[in-house]
Amino acid sequence: MSPSPDPAALGAYVDAAAPLLGLAIAPDWHEGVVAHLSAILAAGARFDGFALPDEAEAAPVFEAAP
Repeated sequence: MSPSPDPAALGAYVDAAAPLLGLAIAPDWHEGVVAHLSAILAAGARFDGFALPDEAEAAPVFEAAP
């Protein structure tokens, strides 16, 4: 996915997905929701493009380092 998706396309996505998810988005919040979704997609694209080595394994339990 492109790090900078088309705001109009994201707006259409928000309009279509919100009712399916049972979300009521006030009209004055719509622009902010689209902006935050765009930021989340851009952040996710950075992780999506990071290749993990084959020997990387998921930890079965998260343990914080002391």
